[in-house]
Amino acid sequence: MKDFDSIPTLMADLGKRAKKASAELAFASAERKHAALIAAADAVWANRARIIEANKKDLEFGREKGLSPAMMDRLMLDEARIQGMVDGLRTVADQADPVGEVLTEWDMPSGLHIQRVRTPLGVIGVIYESRPNVTADAGALCLKSGNAVILRGGSESFHSSGAIHTCLVQGLKAANLPEDSIQLVPTRDRAAVQELLTLTDYVDVIVPRGGKGLVGLVQREARVPVFAHLEGIVHIYIDKAADPQKTLNVVMNAKTRRTGICGAAECLLIHQDVVETLGRDVIAALMAAGVEVHAEGALAQNGTVAATADDWGKEFLDSIIAARPVADIDEAIAHIRLNGSDHTDCIMTEDETAAARFFERLDSAILMHNASTQFADGGEFGMGAEIGIATGKMHARGPVGAAQLTSFQYLVRGNGTTRS
Repeated sequence: MKDFDSIPTLMADLGKRAKKASAELAFASAERKHAALIAAADAVWANRARIIEANKKDLEFGREKGLSPAMMDRLMLDEARIQGMVDGLRTVADQADPVGEVLTEWDMPSGLHIQRVRTPLGVIGVIYESRPNVTADAGALCLKSGNAVILRGGSESFHSSGAIHTCLVQGLKAANLPEDSIQLVPTRDRAAVQELLTLTDYVDVIVPRGGKGLVGLVQREARVPVFAHLEGIVHIYIDKAADPQKTLNVVMNAKTRRTGICGAAECLLIHQDVVETLGRDVIAALMAAGVEVHAEGALAQNGTVAATADDWGKEFLDSIIAARPVADIDEAIAHIRLNGSDHTDCIMTEDETAAARFFERLDSAILMHNASTQFADGGEFGMGAEIGIATGKMHARGPVGAAQLTSFQYLVRGNGTTRS
């Protein structure tokens, strides 16, 4: 890894180059962007052995750093996950180009014709932890939406991200687009993050993708606007009218498929009428799968751990889940309002009225009915990939895909029209 004498100088240079590239990307044709992404996908697959070799260095670094098993899982790349990156690049490539889309248009009595049209944001800074696949996802989505991007991956994924970034640059070259359209910060030095957060002359928005510590730092220190992705404190409420088999299937998938992702279930709220039946069955199934259950009240049984106040509103990102009985749907809603993170919450019920009440009275970015919370993912929403899941309410919310990385402008046409 190269040492840099001046991190501020390095980051300002990246910013200048990104700004210049963004000016050309703003009017790049859909065909050239498509070609760049397809060429990048081909390069990722052709270089998969090199990427896996780079990833081994990162895994060793992670072990030495003492990363948890869940974080190591986030970091690990194999052929299947690389195939997922390739599929994501191709899916984003094949989507309709959002830039230039006419959102609405109308005529005024004055004779003006007005259109509101999608435009790129400009330069996006993406700061992420561990997951090297974010390099491909973020690069693809920013390019598709006509934005230049400065990527700052976690120190753990330094080598993997570098190998993937090289493939993205190959795609840009193949399509004759500016190589500076997708840049990767070439140092692990944390000072680079601080500089990126204050590059107001060059960067238009920052997207943090990581844990509470990273997001909190970005929100505190950034002078550039931020799309915040807070913790995934994901709840599943099991209603008294829940279907037992659907519920078992969904809860097991939501918790155990991958425990270290933001869509993993972290808390079960179980209607008191089914605590002794379906509730106990769900708890037993989770424990049989190796999940540590922090249970309260009537849900406690042999093998569970007594829940404490610290378990509510906690993102475990591990094979741990909290569980408590609730009197009814309104108590479940109140609990989620108090302890949730506005990310993703789910209701299991066959009662459509209960589902409608859950949807109506909670304000999470994603609400689900009878579906695994592990679907809280841009790829699963048909976006090909996501740059993160925004839990704020300004501009972007939920999975942030290419369309969410655009703004708009008004195009006004007249015919020598003057105002009286």
